[in-house]
Amino acid sequence: MIEFTSYMRPHEVEAALHAFAERYPTLCSLASIGTSHEGRAIWCATLTNQATGPDLAKPAFWLDANIHATEVTGCMGALHVIQTVLTRYGTDARVTRLLDERVLYVVPCLNPDGMEQALTSPLYVRSGTRRYPYADERDGLYPVDLDGDGLILDMRIEDPDGNWKISERDPRLMRRREPDEFGGTYYRVYTEGLIRNYDGYELKLAPAVQGLDFNRNFPFNWLPEGQQQGAGPFPASEPEVRAAVAFLAAHLNVSCAISYHTFSGAILRPFSDRPDEQMSIDDLWTYQEIGERGKALTGYPHLSVYHGFRYHPRKVMTGAFDDWAYDQLGIFAFTVELWDMIGEAGIKERDFIEWFRSHPEEDDLKLLQWNDEQLGGRGFVAWHPFDHPQLGKVELGGWIERRTFGNPPEQFLLKTLEPNTEFVLAHALMGPRLEVRRVEAEPLGDALYRVRALVVNSGYLPTYGSKRAQDLRTVRPVEVRLALPHGASLEAGEALMELGQLEGRASKRSVWGSDYPTDNLRKVEWVVRAPEGGVMTLTAISQRAGTVVVELAL
Repeated sequence: MIEFTSYMRPHEVEAALHAFAERYPTLCSLASIGTSHEGRAIWCATLTNQATGPDLAKPAFWLDANIHATEVTGCMGALHVIQTVLTRYGTDARVTRLLDERVLYVVPCLNPDGMEQALTSPLYVRSGTRRYPYADERDGLYPVDLDGDGLILDMRIEDPDGNWKISERDPRLMRRREPDEFGGTYYRVYTEGLIRNYDGYELKLAPAVQGLDFNRNFPFNWLPEGQQQGAGPFPASEPEVRAAVAFLAAHLNVSCAISYHTFSGAILRPFSDRPDEQMSIDDLWTYQEIGERGKALTGYPHLSVYHGFRYHPRKVMTGAFDDWAYDQLGIFAFTVELWDMIGEAGIKERDFIEWFRSHPEEDDLKLLQWNDEQLGGRGFVAWHPFDHPQLGKVELGGWIERRTFGNPPEQFLLKTLEPNTEFVLAHALMGPRLEVRRVEAEPLGDALYRVRALVVNSGYLPTYGSKRAQDLRTVRPVEVRLALPHGASLEAGEALMELGQLEGRASKRSVWGSDYPTDNLRKVEWVVRAPEGGVMTLTAISQRAGTVVVELAL
């Protein structure tokens, strides 16, 4: 069993997944859904009780992680979900119901190449390791571990034109110079590194060598590199993204999804590029209700990316997974930003993005205090002098961001994962679920029988999933098929009936009361002539709500 006291590399994740499949062969199966740029398998764990039916005949939930290379908490979170459902099955009623009636598709590491580099090198990589947008290296400052300490930190250089100054309250802190401030000691702050083709005068910043962002490469309102940084040469150009797109397009039983990222401690939902007013109101209400459940379980607020998580107030993001999954397939997809060091330090009320542009010095002091008290100071490297081969005397230091802001220190890992696993379980139980009830055959005489049944959606979501899916006609209507025994004939009714879609409990909000029709069920009826003792089979089929087979002896 995984103890969740450290972060695992891709080969260790693969070994853990195979161990789960070997230990729980009736609950867990593995398949590679694609191959990364460097040739690593992208593993998907299918979690369901195989004795109660195949995965495609059950309503499904999708969980992926590590689209972004350094966000390794996500992979551990996905593994925690897998281990939780497998070890609780048979003792936890909710988990047992989940695996008996539904299926989870879990991809712990959608980006194994980037994850491997993130865990073995101090170099930052956003997503994939393929060189992009340039095949060659360009002039300017590029990151290098100058002093060989295994870290790439900040590099401050004294400069009268600099934007930064040392805090008077704690010398570790750098504070922005006031707009009208002159006469002090000021600095420029850069990433630790070297300058390619430096002329001794102008310091340029080199573009990222590995500049792909898989979460801008999904085929949702995709824009080219000049308009959307990291987008790739064309939609789903990257094999990792293509693997997820192809899998979900082939598994229309998925109605709910979460993509694990870090950091901020937030539950994000579509859209990234437009306001809530442009979403179906029923879907918006459902998103809000699911998000509120997530907030209750995790403590994380839920918000749309457009309204609360845009990196620039005048720009929008395109090509994101959750936008694509909702807009193209009608899946209620969220992005969960795991871990919130800023909140852990006691900084609760803030704008998630604007805080990084501007915040009071007291916030920085709280962060350093948290680092000193909780980490023994290990999250911040004190500034120390270094003789730079091109710039002369500089100082290196600052936050070890990948181990503090970006991911929880190991002692905080399990605490971060546990409530988020509970949200995954809750969300996975919210999909539609088809049932067949009150199946009966009423004798009419002369070998005739009136056969009746109720086809019911007992789930929270409707059988089509979302209004967006209904508008796209992504999901076929619910079907009922009647198979007769040998020697029987159908006297009234159709052997194949289309029932349309069945509603769920979602978006049932009215200012006038709580009365709603029984729009989650349909009665079906036939008259058959059959010999006594024959067995007929009734099969109800919904792409998103599952398949139910019932036999009736006459």
